[in-house]
Amino acid sequence: MDDQDGAVWAPPLREAAPRGLCTDCGVSRTADPKACGRACQFIQPDYPALETAVHGRARDPARPDELHFGPFRRMVRASLVPAREGAQWTGIATRLAERLLETGAVDAVLTMAPDPADRWRPVPVLVTKPEGMAQVRGMRMGYAPLLALLEPARDAGHKRLAIIGIPCQIHALRVMERELGLERLYVIGTPCSDNTTTERFHDFLALLEDDPSSITYLEFRADYRVELRYADGRSRTIPFLQLPISKLPPDFFPLTCRTCVDYTNVLADITVGYMGGQGEQWLLVRNARGEELVALLGDELRTATPGSAGKRAGAVKGFLANTERSAGGLPLRRMPGWLRPIVGWLMPRIGPRGLEFARARVEMKAVETVLHLRREEARSMKHMIPAHVWALVAPYGLAPKDGERRD
Repeated sequence: MDDQDGAVWAPPLREAAPRGLCTDCGVSRTADPKACGRACQFIQPDYPALETAVHGRARDPARPDELHFGPFRRMVRASLVPAREGAQWTGIATRLAERLLETGAVDAVLTMAPDPADRWRPVPVLVTKPEGMAQVRGMRMGYAPLLALLEPARDAGHKRLAIIGIPCQIHALRVMERELGLERLYVIGTPCSDNTTTERFHDFLALLEDDPSSITYLEFRADYRVELRYADGRSRTIPFLQLPISKLPPDFFPLTCRTCVDYTNVLADITVGYMGGQGEQWLLVRNARGEELVALLGDELRTATPGSAGKRAGAVKGFLANTERSAGGLPLRRMPGWLRPIVGWLMPRIGPRGLEFARARVEMKAVETVLHLRREEARSMKHMIPAHVWALVAPYGLAPKDGERRD
């Protein structure tokens, strides 16, 4: 990793303060670790207030898809032309940040780079030159204390920042934003769910491949397949139903990730994901600053109207039934081996696709939140679960019990 004078700088970080429900967003590593108490997504989030502060209004359930995806001005399917080498999809998120540096709109970008010794391990870095963005393309897996870089950025004199982050990081950032003394802040958000430690991720790769070190790329796609790419140029896809999920330990995904209420990163200026993209990327432009970001790409960005097909109710009901069993400590009902290839062939053709796939995934996360908190942290439910989550699970017969919902 380059030093502070180079394009990419990884400052030394403090040790994380011990916490319970924690994804190590970086706040506990700052000079004021007690800020976790008011900034953390997993303590007492107030999404209506934060959405209003960031976007000028809270989500409006009367507007199409805002109950599921949060406030937005428009949604598009999109791809960058040409696609950038080494990007997870086509490179929209890193190209947005690159353009901010090229135009001088920001002094630095806070994001993740791969550890030099482990391509999957995220290392928080400050990127200060456009060419440095090429070093941070692609997906990392593991906890990453991104917000610990706010202090080094300030000490280096950077007043105009862009941040590429996941929901738990962005929630804390937005709570603290007014205290940072920044002249300008651009927030590029990516959806996130089911993170785990880098070490556990390596265990998962070892279940997929005899030589897991040969895997250079992994992506859960919206066509119900996982795509793998290899160092020798090969690639292959694995249907979701063929994944060795049953071989993972019960705590492979931490409780925080099983109870996250913000899959779509609603507090970002723009969310760059894939769930509603049907093979392309999916952009949710949430506010005027998000529109400003899109405008930076000009003709490099090819866009289309998102599609939607299939019905999500059956998939979500099946997920709920299995989650009830797993949250209760019971074994999952597994599909017979002979049936898996048939269903794996059918799902991309008749299952929820496009925006319906994205709606299904958000509802599944809402179901997970209620059931796992009810099982493991029932006393936290009234503080951790926003009202819109209860609205998402209501069609599936889940309702708050006494003491589970805020007054």
